[in-house]
Amino acid sequence: MDLETIASSQFLAGLLAMIAVTGTIFSLVAPILSRDVLKSRMKTVAIERDKLRAKERARLQSNPQDARASLRNQPKAQMKSLVDRLNLKEMLSDEHTMDKLRMAGYRGSAPLYYFLTARIALPAIILVIALFYAFVVIPDLLPTVAKVCLSIAIAGIGAFLPNLFLKNKIDKRKLNIQRAWPDALDLMLICVESGMSIEGAFQKVAEEVGVQSVDLAEELSLTTAELSYLSERRGAYENLAKRTGVDGVKNVMMALIQAERYGTPVGTAIRTMADDTREQRMLFAEQKAASLPPKLTVPMILFFLPVLFFIIMSPAVMQVMELDSF
Repeated sequence: MDLETIASSQFLAGLLAMIAVTGTIFSLVAPILSRDVLKSRMKTVAIERDKLRAKERARLQSNPQDARASLRNQPKAQMKSLVDRLNLKEMLSDEHTMDKLRMAGYRGSAPLYYFLTARIALPAIILVIALFYAFVVIPDLLPTVAKVCLSIAIAGIGAFLPNLFLKNKIDKRKLNIQRAWPDALDLMLICVESGMSIEGAFQKVAEEVGVQSVDLAEELSLTTAELSYLSERRGAYENLAKRTGVDGVKNVMMALIQAERYGTPVGTAIRTMADDTREQRMLFAEQKAASLPPKLTVPMILFFLPVLFFIIMSPAVMQVMELDSF
């Protein structure tokens, strides 16, 4: 084939016609011959979710240290019958009681029965101890009516001790999660931007952050299990925010819910919330540092100033005593 034939208009027209026909045939036949990868990908995701759910259930059932985290932890029969017989669940608890117990790390029905039993048992125990102390240890110092009234007043404190214990447990747990949450959010951002799914990111972060915060790792592992079998991700995110009670976690979960609803990139939402969480952590540290001088005022007046005056005045007192001796 010489150069004149290649440069002719008939050859160029035939070449363009062949390319157009080939493209048309490929565009018509390609959809028919292509495989449906959506079903295979959905099947892979379902298998992975089943594996995560089975792994999480096996861990909760096999590890005795996580017995309190088991969703099937049941109370003792005597305690359950006592609470049900006295109808204490309706008298001393409401929906917020279960939320507080979950925020403290206690799940299942057993912690509720323990909490209600403690609320009625502690006042009785304290009343017995107070009466024994009033009538045996100090029998003649107070009249009988005063002893009984004082013992009843002291026993009333026992009704508030379980609530104080629960509040203290919630505050410590929230502080522990709040301190570890910025690092966990950074790890989650790395996992998501590397191509991992949100379930895999939660599970990976739970494994890595366990050294810093066991409570946060436990909550993230439970969220991974919920993401694997709940019908909507929104429920798992809301449950995590409700169980932790930390504002930073609530904001991130709300951002994930909005990202899933409107189709925005999850990595962008997590990156924005990670920056905000870091700024809030820095502001919290600055606030703690700014509140330190007022807190040190009273200890300095009570402990430092008397010692300082003693050190300053001791030489003068010693000199006056030496002059008086002469």
